[in-house]
Amino acid sequence: MSKLLVTGGAGFIGANFVHYWMSEHPQDTLVVLDALTYAGNKANLDPVADNANFHFVHGNICDTDLVEQLLTKHGIDTLVHFAAESHVDRSISGPDAFIETNIIGTHSLLKAAKKVWIDAPKAKGQQPLPHRFHHVSTDEVYGTLSPTDPAFTEETQYAPNSPYSASKAASDHLVRAYHHTYGLEVTTSNCSNNYGPYHFPEKLIPLVITNILANKPLPIYGDGQQIRDWLYVTDHARGIELVLKKGRLGECYNIGGINEWANIDIVKLICKLMNEAFALSSLASRFPNATAAIEGQSEDLITYVEDRAGHDRRYAIDPTKSTNELGYKPAENLENGIRKTVYWYLINQHWWQPVKSVIKD
Repeated sequence: MSKLLVTGGAGFIGANFVHYWMSEHPQDTLVVLDALTYAGNKANLDPVADNANFHFVHGNICDTDLVEQLLTKHGIDTLVHFAAESHVDRSISGPDAFIETNIIGTHSLLKAAKKVWIDAPKAKGQQPLPHRFHHVSTDEVYGTLSPTDPAFTEETQYAPNSPYSASKAASDHLVRAYHHTYGLEVTTSNCSNNYGPYHFPEKLIPLVITNILANKPLPIYGDGQQIRDWLYVTDHARGIELVLKKGRLGECYNIGGINEWANIDIVKLICKLMNEAFALSSLASRFPNATAAIEGQSEDLITYVEDRAGHDRRYAIDPTKSTNELGYKPAENLENGIRKTVYWYLINQHWWQPVKSVIKD
């Protein structure tokens, strides 16, 4: 049996990981620590809220004392760290929160883990407690690629280009340092762009879906030819599970979707799927404002806007190491994953409408 502390478990990726883990490991105890900032939504955890093995704590990862208390009280042996400020645009306009959460918050967790798992037992003349600290990072720490560059590997030199990616790179280095300096048993995973259920609607895919339903413009930065490797969020959860089970201590593992698509092509695919959904069902009665989709003309909403500052041209993950060492392989291709995501948002209007209302146009 394992006892997990999941930071940021009310966020998009964290919540999907919680759902996956509790489905696959129902005997485990799982504690979520989340500050419930704008992107954290306790409703994301409603499907597991009544499970006796699930516990939610509203708190901040920068509260080191609280983290120590949770590790001790619940006998936590595995910490999975998702909590992060993650939106590049927000990091450009307000980087301070990214430094606070992503760097100082990660250091707070590392300090608490070291104290509870290593220092306290040693003070009693005992061996460190069995433990694992898994840090979830991003492919953006590697910088940008040209259309012909090979995909990022775990050996790619870090070259972050935004305050967000710089803060994540710093947190990656702190995790590595605590392993090599203090012996903390850590692993790190760097993932590509996630998508799927519970995705905060300021991100590209849910933004496009929900804007079509409101007949609002679909903003495309620059020429829309920025390429990303897209990873269905459940595949990411499975990848982390494999790292926890099989990953070598101190190592980093890239978890990718092997789905490189340009942003404009993603948007056009969503438009096509939305047109099809409205043509084949009675959605018009539920979403009467979705005029373009009702008329089969969702692409007419595409609007090109000025490119954002420092916009990386291409990200691509090479998951060969994860495949060879862990047996990782993404199960979802992009077309199927996007179709599932579109239908999730069509069915779960009650979830995204309140969330969407907090986003400034």
